[in-house]
Amino acid sequence: MQHQATALSFARETLLQQMVGTPSWDLIVIGGGATGLGVALDGISRGYKTLLLEQVDFAKGTSSRSTKLVHGGVRYLAQGNVGLVREALYERGLLLQNAPHLVKNQDFVIPNYDWWGGPFYTIGLKMYDVLAGRLSLGASVHLSRQQTLERLSTLQPAGLRGGVLYHDGQFDDARLAVNLAQTAIEQGGTLLNYFEVKSLLKDPQGQITGVTATDQETGTAYELQARAVVNATGIFVDEIRQMDQPGTPKLVRPSQGIHLVVDKSFLPGNEALMIPKTDDGRVLFAVPWHNRVVLGTTDTLLNAYSQEPKALEEEIEFVLRTAGRYLVRAPKRSDVLSMYAGLRPLAASQNGSQKTKEISRSHKIMVSETGLITITGGKWTTYRRMGQDTIDKAIALGKLPAAVSQTAHLPIHGALPTADHSPHLAVYGSDQVPLLQLITDEPAWGEKIDAALEFLKAEVVWAARFEMARTVEDVLARRVRILFLDARAAIRAAPEVAALLAQELGHDAQWQRQQVDTFTQVARHYVLQEQAAAVGVED
Repeated sequence: MQHQATALSFARETLLQQMVGTPSWDLIVIGGGATGLGVALDGISRGYKTLLLEQVDFAKGTSSRSTKLVHGGVRYLAQGNVGLVREALYERGLLLQNAPHLVKNQDFVIPNYDWWGGPFYTIGLKMYDVLAGRLSLGASVHLSRQQTLERLSTLQPAGLRGGVLYHDGQFDDARLAVNLAQTAIEQGGTLLNYFEVKSLLKDPQGQITGVTATDQETGTAYELQARAVVNATGIFVDEIRQMDQPGTPKLVRPSQGIHLVVDKSFLPGNEALMIPKTDDGRVLFAVPWHNRVVLGTTDTLLNAYSQEPKALEEEIEFVLRTAGRYLVRAPKRSDVLSMYAGLRPLAASQNGSQKTKEISRSHKIMVSETGLITITGGKWTTYRRMGQDTIDKAIALGKLPAAVSQTAHLPIHGALPTADHSPHLAVYGSDQVPLLQLITDEPAWGEKIDAALEFLKAEVVWAARFEMARTVEDVLARRVRILFLDARAAIRAAPEVAALLAQELGHDAQWQRQQVDTFTQVARHYVLQEQAAAVGVED
């Protein structure tokens, strides 16, 4: 009965009972992306009663839309930001140890088409290796022209002089977020998605004492008391800060990055391609991921933002044009299986700079006069350190009793040394065995969700029972990742997923229809040709 008990611990009813039954919390975290999950898990690891509230789904925003890299940041080294790189490389090493089912050592090749490129990048990457220290993933080496083409068989050979091989981490971002949420619950925390914080509670002296929040599924409102409240809402941190102190200056300037996903034939080997300097100085990657290839990213400062950012036409053309210069077969619009856009919560420049490379990517922690702790900036690789630093700040402020962080060597749910990451079930790690047991119990769940894809019906059932998935989008975007891998296939699969979810969660046929319609509207923006047709028509 072990797995029934585990399923019960992840059930929404159980988590709601925990929340209602706790008169006061040590820590309430607002936001269920990488940052919020890192803060919550760090707090839980120190023994604090911790509640995390996410207004939509875990990793709905930026945290599911990355380039899928766990890295120190080669370009930050070129900018002289040695401290950020050293910190990120250390955290990269810890993440590889703590979540080996999701994070792997990825070989990257930088091709050289200039005489100076080989020595220049080789020297720079040797410094990258040194900064990684004992947590290095392997030494970088210079490659001859022939060796470069052997590793990247679809690379443009004309003018190629050689290359440099280096190592970095690659992962599944949304799956890591889900596993972090599971870890936090297993450690004794209470985490709820589809729970929106509406306002902040304050005492007569104006100090924050908790939040009011609404269950998005039932409309029920709750008043929740806490010693410390952390605002970890990514690009939305300024909205919470406005709740706290109306008129406060903006802390974040969002930068949009888009990615195009294409078939594996564009980069058939195991190595990733890194283009160190494009027309406008950006870095572009082509990274193998779930038997496809992710091309990206762009870096566009925005003034407006939403839960579902849309790719700009100039961003799409930039990625296709740049990738086409380096690959023998240039990807066309019709080759794009899925397209996604994400927003980075960059700490706003105080000098009005419009260049994102001059806006800080390191994280910042701010405390308002009322005691609201806001954490912003940073990146997926450093999520754990961001959580540790935030809780250290709460302790320094006297909001929490002193205790030492335990997350540096805390295995993440599913942690299992994985020699071969290519089978798509590998991301489940130690959950593979009980997941496959579902198929033994109900053989129909061993069928594919969609005939053209590798994903199984059992994964939908597992997502509902053990991974807190509540909607079709939760499953297809962030549990099995089909939306990010093949958007048209995701639209095809939506009715089947809705039927399986309805059976698990007790919903009727009308709910299924609404879910399919809602998901299809979202998914259309991941299909390049439909998006192109809408340019200039939709906001």
